[in-house]
Amino acid sequence: METVAQNSIVFSLDKQQFELLFKAHYSNLCAYANNFLKDLEASEEVVQEVLFKLWINRETIEITASVQSYLYKAVRNSCLNVIKHVNIREKHKIHNERIIQMEEQSDEDQMIVSELEQKIRQTIDQLPIERRKIFIMSRYDGLKYQEIANKLGISVKTVENQMGSALKFMRSELADYLPWVILFLGHFLKN
Repeated sequence: METVAQNSIVFSLDKQQFELLFKAHYSNLCAYANNFLKDLEASEEVVQEVLFKLWINRETIEITASVQSYLYKAVRNSCLNVIKHVNIREKHKIHNERIIQMEEQSDEDQMIVSELEQKIRQTIDQLPIERRKIFIMSRYDGLKYQEIANKLGISVKTVENQMGSALKFMRSELADYLPWVILFLGHFLKN
C-alpha cells in the first residue's frame, strides 16, 4: 500500500491515512466548492460525497497526479453536476408552472367564451325575425348577400341594410364583451 503523499498513485488507504487526508483538505475543498455553488451546506455535501467515494473505492482507484489535484478536480466536477442538475430542475419547474398557468388561463377563457356565446345567442334572439334570419344566413351559414337575397326574394340592398342594422345592434349589446368578441368570435362583427 502506498502512502497519500503528493504525486503518488494511491491503491489503498487505511483509516488513519484517510483521516489525515480528510483533516488536511476538507475545509479548503468546502471553500472551493462554495465558490461554485454559493451554498455552504451544498458545498459540504459535495465534498463529503467526493471523500466518501474516495474511501469506498480506495482499493481500486488510481490517482496519477497529486491527491490534492485529484480531490479538487473531483469536487469541481461534482459541483458542475450539481449546478447542471439544479438548472434542469429549475427549467422543469418553470415549464410546469407555465403549463399550469396555461391550463388555468384556458379554463378561464372557456368560461368567458361560454358566457360570451350565451350572450351572443341572447342578442341574436332579440333581433327582429327577418333581420335575425338574414344575420344567421350570413354569419352562420356563410351565404353571400346575393345568395341571401335570392333565397328570400328580396334585394341585395335590403340584405345589406338589414345586416348593417343587425351588426350595429350586436356591437351595441355586446360592447362590454367587445375585446373577447374580437379575440374569439370576431367573425360575428365582420361586414
